[in-house]
Amino acid sequence: MITPPRRWLPLCCAALICVLTAIPAQAADGEADDDYLPKSWKEIETQLPPAPLEHNLQAIYLNEVAQNKFFIDSENLRIDADGVVRYVLVVLTPGGARNVTYEGMRCETRQWRIYASGRADGAWSKARRAEWQPIHDEAINRYHAALFLDYFCIGGVIADNVEAARKALRGR
Repeated sequence: MITPPRRWLPLCCAALICVLTAIPAQAADGEADDDYLPKSWKEIETQLPPAPLEHNLQAIYLNEVAQNKFFIDSENLRIDADGVVRYVLVVLTPGGARNVTYEGMRCETRQWRIYASGRADGAWSKARRAEWQPIHDEAINRYHAALFLDYFCIGGVIADNVEAARKALRGR
């Protein structure tokens, strides 16, 4: 067996110290420093807004073939600490039907969900199916894609604040 000369011992120790100090420090509980790890997301509890008022409805443009008219209640538009844009959507059909929903959109994951549907008396009915859904950009019913791409998550990034989202809704 070949043994290294004793003069290498200080060099080997110095190299070992360099390697060991380059390893990230471990937390007391054995977890690595979590500054670089993705944070787990937790949705905040949300309160249902008041029913939308006609003078607060801001029309949104989808495309030239859309027959329904779409509106966002600009006064009940929120960007919350959990990174969700929450809004009231009003859809008017050519036949006169009016659908009102309170929804949320996550720009980070390109998803949306419904919290509640509006009733004729202004009250809300909590949604039965409230899971986060992917946003698809399809020709028919592309209002979630339009809200994502053109108003709330331009470039896939959440609006800086509510006023920036309102400006986008107004067309700047």
